[in-house]
Amino acid sequence: MHFVIVGHITRDITPTGYALGGTVSYAAVTAQRMGAQVTIVTRSQVEDAAHPALHEIELINIPSAYTTTFQNLYEKGVRTQYVRAVAEPIFAADWPQKLNGADVTLLAPLVQEVDPAVATLANGLIAATPQGWMREWDAKGRVRPVPWYSAGRILPHLDVLIMSAADLGGDERILENALQSVPIVIMTESADGCVVFERGNPTPIPPRVSNEVDPTGAGDVFAAAFLVHFHDSGDVIRSAYFANVAASFSIEGAGLAAIPNRDLVETYINAHPI
Repeated sequence: MHFVIVGHITRDITPTGYALGGTVSYAAVTAQRMGAQVTIVTRSQVEDAAHPALHEIELINIPSAYTTTFQNLYEKGVRTQYVRAVAEPIFAADWPQKLNGADVTLLAPLVQEVDPAVATLANGLIAATPQGWMREWDAKGRVRPVPWYSAGRILPHLDVLIMSAADLGGDERILENALQSVPIVIMTESADGCVVFERGNPTPIPPRVSNEVDPTGAGDVFAAAFLVHFHDSGDVIRSAYFANVAASFSIEGAGLAAIPNRDLVETYINAHPI
């Protein structure tokens, strides 16, 4: 399976220095560990695109003077996020024609960087994690939710939309509009698992209880794991459970290193079927 992911790789500021981050990074490593051939389309400084964690992944980098940089602060499980630097957008004109035959394309913006027109160019199974189209930041860099102004240009082209309640920012109209346009919508609910809406019909999917160490990237791991399994199986419910389990393992360690491989996830599911 050829899995393409579009969006910015990031530098994440941590107590010990910079770490590779972003939906693109977490989703790419997850898809690769689940057995997919992965291509990233991104913009960043050249040295960040050469990060060793991505060495087995094809990376199409449009060089930028900056790498998008985030700082995440957690207090009692609640994240406050700051943007410290922003790379240039990824435009439809940047789309490599050789990717038109991809099996899965995940649009994964973080800072409004993915041109909505990219959704019209991809083929195969098309999905999005829309958080980056639903946020802006103030003069101090603090991230806050905004309406998804480009939703009408993107939703009709999607097969799968994956987001969290936090992404909605209290605006339930986003979910209502998505349910009218997208065949599969998934709301992730952290430790409570997720809810799958298939043609608008909700099904709660149970979680795997985990020992949380670092929650960063859990939703990104979920998205990639779901899409790989769903492409292979066509089973929405089992794919969502597979993704819940994968995400739960990923938060039991720090950063990309904790993302599980497919064998670990399947071994758990065989012992704990739904």
